[in-house]
Amino acid sequence: MPDLHENIYPACSVAERIITLGGLDRTELLQRLHQHSIHLNTYAELLLNDARMVLSPTRYSLCTVELAAHNLGFPDGATTARIFATAQQLGLTLCPLELAPYLRMQYTDQLEDVDGKLRKNQAPSGSVTVASDPISQDDTFPKGFYVLHMNGELWLRGYCADDLHCWNAEDRFIFVKEVVRGDHM
Repeated sequence: MPDLHENIYPACSVAERIITLGGLDRTELLQRLHQHSIHLNTYAELLLNDARMVLSPTRYSLCTVELAAHNLGFPDGATTARIFATAQQLGLTLCPLELAPYLRMQYTDQLEDVDGKLRKNQAPSGSVTVASDPISQDDTFPKGFYVLHMNGELWLRGYCADDLHCWNAEDRFIFVKEVVRGDHM
């Protein structure tokens, strides 16, 4: 009989990445995204230009893990609050919002979305959502970012979702595992 916990973090296969972030002001960060040919949607632009998005003046590195909702024990999916709370109970932490643009610039080998379609009220196939606290409780303001490789282009996209939104079991998230010492960029 299979172990019911064999695909639950930490007893599952995960993608770990060391991401170095910080040290750029808003203008420099936007220029760097442009230099890396990163595409932004309107929601990402809103988040990146909002003064509530804190940018660290100093560089630091984080070890992140990428997990699907089912790796957190949700074979039928779950709300954002349940996914985030369970990850935190398992020793993971939410990402600073500023991690997303740095992740996008450093995660250039993301597998491409094979169907190339954006789905209304669902995370796109192949996307990875950066688990972070929202800077606004307004449901019409973007809650956070996701990264996507679609039609040969790397995207940093913002998304809106209310508290009732249920993520699918296969939807993927990035959490922080630990702070890393040293500069890895």
